[in-house]
Amino acid sequence: MGDSLITQNQVSAGDLLQLIRNGRANTRADLQRVTGLSRSTVGQRLDLLNQAGWLRHSAGTSTGGRPSHHIAFDRAHASVIAVDLETRHARAAVLDLSGTILSETTAALDITDGPDKVLDQLARWFPDLIASAGIEPRGVCGIGLSVPGPVDWEVGRIVEPPIMPGWDQYPIRDRLQQAYAEHVGPHLESGPIPVFVDNDANLMALAEQQANHRDCTAFVLVKVSTGIGAGVVINNAVYRGIDGGAGDIGHIRLHDQPDAVCMCGSHGCLAAVASGRALAKQLAAMGHQTSSGSDVKHLLAEGHPDAIHLAREAGRRVGEVLVTVVTLLNPGVLMLAGDLSGAPFVTGVRELIYQRAMPRNTANLQIVTSRLGSRAGLIGAAAMVVDVLYSPARADARLNRLAS
Repeated sequence: MGDSLITQNQVSAGDLLQLIRNGRANTRADLQRVTGLSRSTVGQRLDLLNQAGWLRHSAGTSTGGRPSHHIAFDRAHASVIAVDLETRHARAAVLDLSGTILSETTAALDITDGPDKVLDQLARWFPDLIASAGIEPRGVCGIGLSVPGPVDWEVGRIVEPPIMPGWDQYPIRDRLQQAYAEHVGPHLESGPIPVFVDNDANLMALAEQQANHRDCTAFVLVKVSTGIGAGVVINNAVYRGIDGGAGDIGHIRLHDQPDAVCMCGSHGCLAAVASGRALAKQLAAMGHQTSSGSDVKHLLAEGHPDAIHLAREAGRRVGEVLVTVVTLLNPGVLMLAGDLSGAPFVTGVRELIYQRAMPRNTANLQIVTSRLGSRAGLIGAAAMVVDVLYSPARADARLNRLAS
């Protein structure tokens, strides 16, 4: 039984769902072949998934005998709320389980106002978003939150965020669940609505890799906006490190910049030299009205020579660090995203990587820019929720609750 997923007595309904979702098995015969289960046992497992409303069936093609029935994950049976929290504004949306945005809003929101106020304001947006999406609140299965800081994913808390004062170790899940209950109502399936939190670069990487580079087994996204961070996807899963610190390249020290003071309190960090905030500070010293990465982005769009020059130099400084990243991870795709990811910055990154990295590490490397743009964080936050709630163990636990 070389093609079997796991031993027969361990194959649960959640395992079958995983096979269906990833396309490895989409008929009863396929499920029997891959798992080694009997036809009746497969049928019993599928009955559980059908009763939950998680599957859809359609007539397949006939090969001379009885036509097979195609089984697919029903991505319209529930919806997800996703929030992409930036430093000075936030996006929120309702998406179906395939990542299609059903309703969306963007508004100013200052992250320095602190978690209690910000999370409550976000939850106040949810009723209108749900109504605009044309769904009932009971159809929302979870909330995904993207934040511009390091996250200990297992506990859902931000850890020592340089640009998020007051958020360190704050119980985001509990507060957002409380705010959801206050402004939307109780979650009906099993207690408080599930809430998941991750770093923005991680979620952007997950979204971009799933949408456009699913065959890439080593994918790196670098976001350069107010700060600098990287998301890494290995074998279709986000790599977070031991406690969520993977990818925090903005705080790698540059040996020749000892006087550059970073928001983290250290000197010489990459973010203190090459982030959108750093370039805004340099441009302001030249007399330009800039205070953030988005201000720099506007100058770049206008073709301002000072902004173009500084963006290219920033790309070279980031490229210095990415030479090590490319050498260590040997990715197939290196994606540049965020406020600075235009042609001048990308040119600077390319120059340094191809100049200093070994040809062996760049022979099969694609250096590209974001395809999903400003919605990558939303789509990634929704994908995170779906991946967790419909993972085998979590799906089985939910099925047991629904059956009781």
